[in-house]
Amino acid sequence: MKQSCIHIYCGDGKGKSTAVTGLAVRAAGSGRRVIFIQFMKDGKSSELKVLRELPGVTVLTCEKQFGFFWNMTDEQKKEAAAAYQALFDRATELAVREDAFLLVMDEFMSCYNHGMLNREKALDFLKNRPEGLEVALTGRDPAPELLELADYVSEVRKIKHPFDQGVHARKGIEL
Repeated sequence: MKQSCIHIYCGDGKGKSTAVTGLAVRAAGSGRRVIFIQFMKDGKSSELKVLRELPGVTVLTCEKQFGFFWNMTDEQKKEAAAAYQALFDRATELAVREDAFLLVMDEFMSCYNHGMLNREKALDFLKNRPEGLEVALTGRDPAPELLELADYVSEVRKIKHPFDQGVHARKGIEL
């Protein structure tokens, strides 16, 4: 019987981060240790405030905000890659050291796909993670090797979104 699984929540629809937040709450509610990290975001999403208050949950975010990948200069991309790799290293080391049950890596696909993480190191961790460590990854367009490793793959497909009509992200709904 498999002891732990890799979850992927992907697609162009709203709800990927919401899904892994729910998973983190469920794990914490069962008395399990959770490490929750966000890449490519500013660390100010409303769910982080609540997650930080839950016993057994550690939230890690990047100290600096770099904005969208396509707006970064080459120098900013280098700096962001170093920062996101350090965040990944810190989170995975903490998950191992504290015998975490769940490691959530929100917006992992964006970092992985844009070369902001050492792919070899990330794949090695996923393949050789501690027995019993569930890992949940979110983002668009997961690479084939990630899909192959995953045990759960859920796609959130956009059919309609207010952003298409010019409505910006709203606190409590999208942030």
